[in-house]
Amino acid sequence: MLIGVGLIVWQYNQFNQEQLLEIKNYFKTADYRYIVISTVLSVVSLASRGYRWKYSLAYMGYQSSFINNFLAVNISYFMNLTIPRSGEVSRALVLKRYDNIPFDKGFGTIIAERIIDLVLLVLFVLMALVLEFKALKSFLTELIPFEKLLILGVIGVVGFFVFVYLMIYSKNAWFLWFKNKISGLVEGLLSVFKMPNKWWFLFHTLVIWGSYLYTFYIAVFALPETSGVTFGQMSVAFIAGSLAVTFTNGGIGAFPVFTAQALFLFGIAMTAGTAFGWILWASQTALLIILGGLSFMLLPLFNKK
Repeated sequence: MLIGVGLIVWQYNQFNQEQLLEIKNYFKTADYRYIVISTVLSVVSLASRGYRWKYSLAYMGYQSSFINNFLAVNISYFMNLTIPRSGEVSRALVLKRYDNIPFDKGFGTIIAERIIDLVLLVLFVLMALVLEFKALKSFLTELIPFEKLLILGVIGVVGFFVFVYLMIYSKNAWFLWFKNKISGLVEGLLSVFKMPNKWWFLFHTLVIWGSYLYTFYIAVFALPETSGVTFGQMSVAFIAGSLAVTFTNGGIGAFPVFTAQALFLFGIAMTAGTAFGWILWASQTALLIILGGLSFMLLPLFNKK
């Protein structure tokens, strides 16, 4: 939270009074119809995530209602705004209380889901790299000389092979512990392909990440200055925003900074990129607070027994 507040102060100090008035004007003139559509897509992703969870739990031998799953997902995102990663714990606890599903089993399915989400995020990163390779290459070569990039690349490749060798042959306690954790993650990932409803699970996974992507993409049309970005450029900003959400509580402070920096690579003024980042972050955060708060109140009403 302190990092997020620090980033807000730092970003504020980067602008003079004229630029701050320009950002304020962007807030006033933005077309919020696109933000509303973007927000609706976020609700779709939350609902799909709740529905997808039924398949993981059923594979483990437990039944849960969609409404409880959906409300638990809302609460998890709400909780992540306070203590990072506390949402996963609270999500499993909700089903323990209302559907009597053992915490460890529920939490295990959530970890398996997170592995799938990580794979999808990596695929989006690769897609963004392919679509905007030239722009990212020129940015990196300006930031870091080619010779240093080459040295870093060689170090990275050598380090990777050394790590793989140690993982296979090392008897060190730390490596054995890490190997055990990796095998557990792989098992969780492969379990998705063993469940009876694997295709529906994968369908909802695509719906979730498609909704994430288009939540971002639709929002760029809210400002004339950002409406001209290509799909590839938007993908780079989307990845930056996704990483920012894991950097601080719900991306506070980090999301506007990361997003503005990514858009700046493609000629979008820092003031416009910052305004866009704050508008999108504020709308998404408000949605999570409202849905999370309502979910806390609705859970006992839907589970009177």
